[in-house]
Amino acid sequence: MKFAKRMERMQASEIRELLKLTAQPDIISFAGGLPAPELFPVEEIAKVSHDLVEKEGRQLLQYATTEGRPTLRAKIAKRMKDKYHTEVDPDDILITTGSQQCLDFAGKLFLDPGDVVLCESPSYLGALNAFNAYEPKFVEVPTDDGGLIPEELDKILATTPNCKFIYVIPDFQNPTGRTWSLERRHKFMEVVNKYNLPVLEDNPYGELRYEGEILPSLKSMDTKGLVMFLGTFSKIFCPGLRLGWVAAEHSVLEEFVKIKQSADLHTSNFDQGVADAYIENYDLDKHVEEIKALYKKRRDLILKTMEEEFPEGVEWTRPEGGLFLWVTVPEGVSAKEVFHKCIEMKVAAVIGDAFYPNDKTDRSMRVNYSNMTEDRIVEGVKRMAKAIKECMK
Repeated sequence: MKFAKRMERMQASEIRELLKLTAQPDIISFAGGLPAPELFPVEEIAKVSHDLVEKEGRQLLQYATTEGRPTLRAKIAKRMKDKYHTEVDPDDILITTGSQQCLDFAGKLFLDPGDVVLCESPSYLGALNAFNAYEPKFVEVPTDDGGLIPEELDKILATTPNCKFIYVIPDFQNPTGRTWSLERRHKFMEVVNKYNLPVLEDNPYGELRYEGEILPSLKSMDTKGLVMFLGTFSKIFCPGLRLGWVAAEHSVLEEFVKIKQSADLHTSNFDQGVADAYIENYDLDKHVEEIKALYKKRRDLILKTMEEEFPEGVEWTRPEGGLFLWVTVPEGVSAKEVFHKCIEMKVAAVIGDAFYPNDKTDRSMRVNYSNMTEDRIVEGVKRMAKAIKECMK
């Protein structure tokens, strides 16, 4: 069989492959971005599913509109306004099969071979893989502890032709856990407005803030219709339902709808109904508060244990929310070597190089803290510390 040339660029997701290994019960895994399953509202979903089938079973099991369930889109629009200060009409929202589908659609919508995608450095591996299928060139925008540096973006846009869009995660970024300040968000929007550059604002973690107030989204600052907001229920509800959305200016959303029609017609009507009914009958905000309480406890514990166990010279981010932190080993120490030593000791994280489309450093690892119990977090960090110390020798 002769496959398309684009398949030469396609690789299996390093994280998904790693999860197969870490599925072994004796491995303590900080590798995936998995929510805590003990918080899934199983009993509530069982009840709303039963009631939903009784109430609208034949309609629920039929084909549905591409854009998505109207009442759920209205709830999403209200939630975006309440949380992120956006003014989005429900008709400007498309329900997708997870926000990962939005990333693929964006690549299909904007990219011809050789076009330029801008991204943070490092950036979310799943997005890089999705865009990569459409054969772009990646340009990494320098970042610091405050996230993407707008002045550096300005320099790149002034000298780089054919930039089609920029992909960013301003809140609790995957993989670093960093969050942009309000001032930096405003400066970023000044730059993209200057160049009329489309923006993909990916916000899977924004509601999972453990201290301080949720910051306004880039979408709320958008005066030109440049920002496409990607949201998901995966981190605040149930990832297995695969419910995400894109909110965009109407003429842009119409193009996303065309792509959705050719991809899968519509997202699961049943799953949309379950989420809609849950929000209607239960308190999603209360559920999110329970998630935040558990994750904050686990974040605090992993930071405390790292402080106690990691050797001098190792650095790590201290996220204000989300699911991840970013560990950097000292100069001269190989993160790949640390990773393999960790696997020997039955603990796993993700090598940082996977999150750079171009420049590799071999000094970083992404660590997730949402999925492991407290005792496994402590034991896992101790094993990681031992692996790092052996590699530092």
